[in-house]
Amino acid sequence: MEAWTRAELGALGEQLAVDYLTLQGLRVLARNWRCRYGELDIIAADVANRTAVFVEVKTRTGEGFGGVEQAVTPDKVRRLRRLAGLWLAGQDERWHAVRLDVIGVRIGRRPTPEITHLQAVG
Repeated sequence: MEAWTRAELGALGEQLAVDYLTLQGLRVLARNWRCRYGELDIIAADVANRTAVFVEVKTRTGEGFGGVEQAVTPDKVRRLRRLAGLWLAGQDERWHAVRLDVIGVRIGRRPTPEITHLQAVG
């Protein structure tokens, strides 16, 4: 396998996550939304039940950093909640619910990327 830069790997993982979410019936509203406090990888809508879904994408090529579960610390969840609140404050649409998800993308271990989707992490 050729060597990927971190940016290339991250971009590939995010695109695979977007494709996966779209197949799950979610509508992607924004990618790489930034403000002074940080960035949200993907903001999607579960239109059927009017839920805003904020997705953190973790792309890995090996086991070196642990699984997806270890990637989302309580500090990370707090930061994602804060960013989600800031994004929501700028929207006109009202949501019935808000959810924080994590999608792990593992590339290179198998011929096709492996996707792990953890819903409602915090």
